[in-house]
Amino acid sequence: MALSLYNTLTRRVEPFTPLLPPRVTIYTCGPTVWQYAHLGNFRTFLFEDLLRRHLEFLGYDVFHIMNLTDVDDRTIKAAAAAGKRLEEHTAPFVQAFFDDRDYLRIQPAHVYPRATEAIPAMVRLVGQLLDKGVAYKGEDGSVYFAIGKFPTYGRLSRLDRRELKVGARVASDEYAKDDPRDFALWKRAEPIDEQVGAAWDAPFGRGRPGWHLECSAMSLDAISRFGVATLDIHAGGIDLIFPHHEDEIAQSEAATGQPFARFWLHGEFLNVRGTKMSKRFGNFLTARDLREQRVDAAAVRLLFWQTHYRQALDFNDEALEGAKEGVKRLGELRARLVERAAVDSARPGVLAELASELLSEFGIALDDDLGAPRAVAALFEFVRAANRELDRGQGGIGTGAAAGAGAALAVFDRVMTVLDVLPTAKALTPEFAAWVEGQLAAREKARRAKDFREADRIRAALRAKGVELEDTPAGTKWRAG
Repeated sequence: MALSLYNTLTRRVEPFTPLLPPRVTIYTCGPTVWQYAHLGNFRTFLFEDLLRRHLEFLGYDVFHIMNLTDVDDRTIKAAAAAGKRLEEHTAPFVQAFFDDRDYLRIQPAHVYPRATEAIPAMVRLVGQLLDKGVAYKGEDGSVYFAIGKFPTYGRLSRLDRRELKVGARVASDEYAKDDPRDFALWKRAEPIDEQVGAAWDAPFGRGRPGWHLECSAMSLDAISRFGVATLDIHAGGIDLIFPHHEDEIAQSEAATGQPFARFWLHGEFLNVRGTKMSKRFGNFLTARDLREQRVDAAAVRLLFWQTHYRQALDFNDEALEGAKEGVKRLGELRARLVERAAVDSARPGVLAELASELLSEFGIALDDDLGAPRAVAALFEFVRAANRELDRGQGGIGTGAAAGAGAALAVFDRVMTVLDVLPTAKALTPEFAAWVEGQLAAREKARRAKDFREADRIRAALRAKGVELEDTPAGTKWRAG
């Protein structure tokens, strides 16, 4: 089964093939760094992480772009309220995003273009649109996109073109979801913009970019290195379909004459305790809240994978506790596989067969529009079956049911390159260090006695606890993962 993805543009699940295989270009809308990104944002970022990891699992050469919106209405107002320059206000929130990303084990994008560093590309794009006659300068000094001159406007969000308010303008970045109007590409500089350092010179007047313009300019600039003007995949939350992504399509395609993105993927909302997350309802959560509560990122990831990305997800204490228990079971099984593989790694057997079934079911599930819930179900079916076989195989090697542990471990670890839901390694304590040193002494004694099976067993036991060994001429060195 080949990879198929739900394309918001066509409202169908379609076979995916990149424009220039094996390369896949992905653009994902990143955070607006006026405050800390909330857990709903990270639900979207995690679904995009799953998408990227599965594409790489399939052998594609992924090039991932994620922007940082560090100039827009909200960042400017927040900086002014704090009495700071724009960069001074946004810098700590940029770093906080990277810290939260790393905590949740989200793979870093290959490039993180910042809006304030891409102003020349934005000025060029506005100039192109003016030259083509699909943009105009309003009497207020701002430059607007004329939606009436782009015949296919509204096809992503399925807008009724009879409702288009041709000639009516809106300067705000976040205008009403049901009020399509000519939108601002470049906003005339206001005193507040100058106050925080958010104004730049341009041939069409001093000002700053509109939010929608930023993503088009940054994504097109990033993929120009490949000689193309079309993304393979553009992804984000469903709240961005209109107006943000609709406007991106209009300005990008009007400028290039090429499709802006071949596939559009959108993730659903996150609810907290049954209600859409909101400060108003007192259920507003950030990733750093979970970090402060010492919640293992693996549990958050597993919880999120149990709901399809196109379905609303409910984040509650009971579900999180269940995910924590699931992560623990996964860690325990891997430790058992490591220990068994150290003494029986080369033998075929039932474990290898079970792992082969897991790999097949796992691939089929994710190939079907990133069916993570089905993939997780297959993983835990393997956990149950593998533990049963390991229990049967205790007490001996040879033809026991536990043969094939090495192959099973390899498959298990390959699945984890995509889901990444094993427990985080425990912090190093004096007691743990003393235990490790004791194990090393026992291993050295076994090696001197040429009891290599026992030495391998101890190494496996250490690895199961996250301890890696390196035998050197100066002795054995170790480090905790």
